[in-house]
Amino acid sequence: METCNTIEPVTMAEFVPAVLRFKMEGWRVVQICAARLPEGYELSYSFGREYEMRTLRLTVGEEETVPSITQIYPGAFLQENEAAELFGVRIEEMAQDYHGKLYRIAGETPFKHKG
Repeated sequence: METCNTIEPVTMAEFVPAVLRFKMEGWRVVQICAARLPEGYELSYSFGREYEMRTLRLTVGEEETVPSITQIYPGAFLQENEAAELFGVRIEEMAQDYHGKLYRIAGETPFKHKG
């Protein structure tokens, strides 16, 4: 059995069409991960099907807005809220937006600040 694990950089224009294609091909969302970059964020959206995993890698500026994928994958709302609350990623149109109240944390967006 051969497996395929890839990381595919995508632009903002390619992002939602790629997510829709994954959904139509039977992929499930596995994880959404945010990482801080000097001038913004690197977002990794991983999808699994059988023994394969493919990751879409989106790089965005600090003030850029990212479209939510919750209209395509409703269960993504937790991970999108986490990226917004902990890192300050601007995600628009989440199906369930907790508005910074997902976690009980002492400070606002603790991972947003450059270390």
